[in-house]
Amino acid sequence: MTNVETLLSIASEPLAGQPAAMPELLRPYLLGDELFRMLREKNGFYAFESALHVFPFTGDSKTGLEAWNAGPLWKDAYEGLAEGLLFFAEDILQDQFCLSLRNDGVLRFHSETGQTELHSNSIEAWAGVILSDYRHETGWPFVHEWQAKNGILARGKRLMPKTPFFLGGEYHIENLWAGNPLDGMRLKADLAMQTRRLPEGARVKLNISPKPKQ
Repeated sequence: MTNVETLLSIASEPLAGQPAAMPELLRPYLLGDELFRMLREKNGFYAFESALHVFPFTGDSKTGLEAWNAGPLWKDAYEGLAEGLLFFAEDILQDQFCLSLRNDGVLRFHSETGQTELHSNSIEAWAGVILSDYRHETGWPFVHEWQAKNGILARGKRLMPKTPFFLGGEYHIENLWAGNPLDGMRLKADLAMQTRRLPEGARVKLNISPKPKQ
């Protein structure tokens, strides 16, 4: 079995029906064909106790691939840092996996800072890295421990830090709560924009204000 086939074999049931044709959204990306082949086999899924969430093709949900990548939803709040990126999956703490118009690999997008790094050079390689180190790559230990204490995580929810990790928040379930993924990304974008130009070690005072209704 390939890495993708192995990942699909241990994942949940598909989150949406099989797509009939490759969406135009994917065509500009060098790995768009490979991503489509995976989603044609299983159109969106959860794996590792929902630690890994792969978005489906559907226009019916704010967490469908098309809607999730619409700029006004949350991407624009990163003020250019998310431009040219196609987000197709996320870990339990909302770091995103994405394709880029400027890069032929899979990138990891750190949601608290808006920084990206090369993760793997193909969807097949991405699946292989996930399988080989799912504890680190998906944040599985956090959701496993959180669910053991609090019960099953509701579908669609993600775990979010009470104190941001990059500001010293602990990687511990006492610092985590289950929240709405859209609200989570908007909040993380707000934090990233307020701190992006600060030198390392700077004292931080964050301003949290209500977001305008979309």
